[in-house]
Amino acid sequence: MKAKKGMAFLLAVMMLVTMVLAGCGNNGAGTETTGTTDTEVTASGKSSGSSGGVTEVTFWTLNTRQNAVDPIVEAFNSQNKDIKVTVAYYDTDGIKDACKVAASSGTLPNMWFNWGGSLGGFYADNGLCYDLTEYAKKNDWENKFSAGVLNLCQLGGQLSGYPTSYNVLDVYYRKDIFAQYGIQVPTTFEEFEAACATLKENGITPISTAGLNGWHVMRFVELLIEHYAGSELHDSMNTFDSSYNCDAVVQALAKYKEFCEKGYFPAGFVTADPNDTRMAVFSGTAAMDIQGQWYDGMIIQEEQDMNLYDTFAFPSGGTNRLSAFAEMTQFNAKNTDAQLEACMKFMDYYYSDENAEKYAEYYNMPLPKIGAKMPEGQPNVAKMLATAETNGTFTITDQAFPTEVADALFNVQDAIANGQMEPAEGAAKIQEAIEAYQAANK
Repeated sequence: MKAKKGMAFLLAVMMLVTMVLAGCGNNGAGTETTGTTDTEVTASGKSSGSSGGVTEVTFWTLNTRQNAVDPIVEAFNSQNKDIKVTVAYYDTDGIKDACKVAASSGTLPNMWFNWGGSLGGFYADNGLCYDLTEYAKKNDWENKFSAGVLNLCQLGGQLSGYPTSYNVLDVYYRKDIFAQYGIQVPTTFEEFEAACATLKENGITPISTAGLNGWHVMRFVELLIEHYAGSELHDSMNTFDSSYNCDAVVQALAKYKEFCEKGYFPAGFVTADPNDTRMAVFSGTAAMDIQGQWYDGMIIQEEQDMNLYDTFAFPSGGTNRLSAFAEMTQFNAKNTDAQLEACMKFMDYYYSDENAEKYAEYYNMPLPKIGAKMPEGQPNVAKMLATAETNGTFTITDQAFPTEVADALFNVQDAIANGQMEPAEGAAKIQEAIEAYQAANK
């Protein structure tokens, strides 16, 4: 890929910058911010650098982690009088939008949470995030982080982030609901369909999902594609070596349409917030949710009975591979040496074993470090990672795809669910977006 791909998108969002910055006052976090520490961020969204011997740095992250990050930042600032970290919070989609807008105006924070694949790759491809290749060599990262997660953070020909988690997704289910209706854990796709039919007949929504911004519904659609395409073709399509306009994708979208029509998803799911899907499972109105190992932490946060929850690999066929992805912290390419060192010192503190143990339910455990311990009281984490090791994984679609193509998939999902598009047209639309992307990035 060419270095500067995606800059056309930045030009497109420039019109939004003035409005967003005008609305964010002095916290630089935009309208999605749910809170900051007691230190102000400048209107540009970046820290003022070094003032009076204190290096000030800004950090944007997810609001789902605020209960851990707030006390961690407070303790770090107290212990490090020469550094001051300011944090701003966003929801999952808010941080994607805020970072893209900030990228277009040169106001990215000193460090920000991001995912791997195309999401993090955008900042590497456009020279916006710090190349950590030499830093990692000097600081012996190969003996600190697992080789697999370091590989996933290699984007745009550089090491593009500080690894914070390696995640795999599985089907979480309510054991008590399955037992109540005599449902065995499905080992074939046909058994999975039968389980969904039994649940629906008894007034239980089989699969909790939500379509707002597309990525949660995608978790199910990509498993259907894995089922009908098989692992080899699925991988080839995701690298754009094979066409998405094929029988396997048409079959997958047709099955998705069938599940929509049968009411196997919650009513009104297309416009529902994906951050709320767990509520239906926790209340017992839905039986399954496709989630990563962070779900154990959510079960603890919501004071649910962990004994009611278990996981199984979606029976797609073959080895029943799991979807997987990495998370990282990226650093502004314009950081000074002092700012980068301050950011790294904070990251090492944030992801220390001590803090991870203290606030375990707010981390995606285990940490992606060599010799990391499994979290206590989160039994599904070790099981899921062992399943991934045995079954294998594929890169989650919204990281395998560039944003333009992922958006096309999301639009297809919505249109099919709303009865506005047929599966064959959907497959053609996805491939059309792929070809347009390839033509624009030759």
